[in-house]
Amino acid sequence: MAKESSRERQGAEPHRVVVVVDEHSNPFELGCATEVFGLRRPELGRQLYDFRLCSPEPRTLMRDGFFTLTGVAGLEAADTADTLIVPNRPDTEVPRRPAVLDAVRRAHARGARLVGFCSGAFTLAEAGVLDGRRATAHWQWADDFRARFPSVRLEAEVLFVDDGDILTAAGSAAALDLGLHLVRRDHGAEVANAVSRRLVFAAHREGGQRQFVERPMPDLPDESLAPVLAWAQERLDAPLTVAGLAARAAVSPATLHRRFQAQLGTTPLTWLTRERLALACRLIERGESRFEVVARRSGIGTAAHLRTLMRRETGITPSAYRSRFGPGVA
Repeated sequence: MAKESSRERQGAEPHRVVVVVDEHSNPFELGCATEVFGLRRPELGRQLYDFRLCSPEPRTLMRDGFFTLTGVAGLEAADTADTLIVPNRPDTEVPRRPAVLDAVRRAHARGARLVGFCSGAFTLAEAGVLDGRRATAHWQWADDFRARFPSVRLEAEVLFVDDGDILTAAGSAAALDLGLHLVRRDHGAEVANAVSRRLVFAAHREGGQRQFVERPMPDLPDESLAPVLAWAQERLDAPLTVAGLAARAAVSPATLHRRFQAQLGTTPLTWLTRERLALACRLIERGESRFEVVARRSGIGTAAHLRTLMRRETGITPSAYRSRFGPGVA
């Protein structure tokens, strides 16, 4: 959902993302945060984020002693964050440092956005900021999480949960999905697609997609949806139907539904609607100001339907989206 970002509140200052690294933190999630928020993007012509690492200690031993992190800011840097990414680590039963939990509470109290990757949900829950809120965590820790934090509304099967000012990602790779979701929320679909292309990563996997699918390897012929998805993405302005997608995939509509649920965790119609809305957002960002044209070229149909979909999926109107992400917006 598109929200007002700290960058918008502070004018030209880039949104500051601070990652707290604590003892035995996972290097992979740290790398995901660095890749999404920390790299310079000269191809975009502007700085998306002001990115910093911080730690409660001058030397931080990373997971399994892989390496020691030094030379980063102290924990006081967390007090400057617009978005604070909290530490995660595999030993979820070990309490987090009180100083780290206090930094999380202070950030939450002043309105910063909080993000937990994988077991980072445990850090947020220990800090008490998830009580009564929606969150997710890696499936292997779901039972333990529910037992320890019964007041948190855990959604254990999804990739990530966006609960407004607190966002959580389920597992390691889902950190990239959530990171790109935040870029899309802050800077629009076009910028998020550019970042994903540089990462060579899927531009948009819905947060509600399943963490994993337990099924045997398929027999030939290949049951991948990739060919029919690519075919449909080139024809979003056409009157596509579930029956038409099924015919293109040479399967029955019921089989297509099963494959969408197994591989994408959604239905063909929901996927098609979201793809059309993503195209509409890109058209607005590229300068198309006539919403009836946007609706027609994206396959949504009418400007009224476009307004309905955008309000439902992003929380803002097409006009507000254009003001936030249209041409000429810094």
